[in-house]
Amino acid sequence: MISFLLSMVLLIVGYFTYGVVVERIFGIDTKRITPAVALEDGVDYVPLKWGKIFLIQFLNIAGLGPIFGAVMGALFCPAAFLWIVFGTIFAGGVHDYLSGMMSMRHDGKSIPEIVGMYLGDGMRQVMRVFSIILLILVGTVFMAGPAGLLANLGFSGIFANKFFWVLVILAYYFIATVLPVDKIIAKIYPVFGVVLLIMAVGVGFMLIATKAPIPEITLTNMHPSGLSMWPMLFITIACGAISGFHATQSPLMARCLSNESYGHKVFYGAMVSEGMVALIWAAAAMAFFPNGIAGLNEVVKQGGAGLVVNRVSMGLL
Repeated sequence: MISFLLSMVLLIVGYFTYGVVVERIFGIDTKRITPAVALEDGVDYVPLKWGKIFLIQFLNIAGLGPIFGAVMGALFCPAAFLWIVFGTIFAGGVHDYLSGMMSMRHDGKSIPEIVGMYLGDGMRQVMRVFSIILLILVGTVFMAGPAGLLANLGFSGIFANKFFWVLVILAYYFIATVLPVDKIIAKIYPVFGVVLLIMAVGVGFMLIATKAPIPEITLTNMHPSGLSMWPMLFITIACGAISGFHATQSPLMARCLSNESYGHKVFYGAMVSEGMVALIWAAAAMAFFPNGIAGLNEVVKQGGAGLVVNRVSMGLL
């Protein structure tokens, strides 16, 4: 329990210390006119309140990533706490902040376009193809995962069909993409973002209230299948530590910020929040099941990370 609580404190301290250092090194200009104001078009470039943008950014980069990834990463050992904390502070937060702020300084352009400006058209095309492939893969996971969870909530008939929920989510993707950012995304995403935060806080609170046997940090590899901690732990827990996918999302919100000073709260802050979510779910996965990590492994074999999330949520909440 002490390792878990200390890790949570370190994430908060990291936001107020190293996050500020990164902001100063970047050199924000609070008087600089941002793309949201200079290029406002009522579609993609729409000034929004920073709190709303934070929740949208948080949901954009989080989703199932810091939950499923942390659950699977928990199979290795409590050293996952170290990767989540230091990865978030020194890698993920820096990556998300700089990708968002670079976009803001380049009229809200996406990362492939910025790469093309400095490395030529050839690299622009490479990054475009890479980004499309990455987004297809991520989009597939973000459809299949939630669809599976919704289908297993006890519904009957068509609502218990995973494919039905995949179609619903796909339709939502399309509508949210083609409509202006303030019509769907700015109205619905903040609600989902709050729900995700409340769920994580609820799980974390119950872990503390029930004095769950969260193991202390050890560097001993406990993975049941004997997978090497390097590099597998660092690949398994990507969202929640550092994920290059986030660079495709930060420019979306860079087009909505009305002041550069909000970048620290939105980009670095959303990453720290995601790290906290990952930390909570890693701890829950290690402590909730009888026999600790061995018990977690049995549930993972039965139904993957989705079943773990379902049982932890039902058991604690």
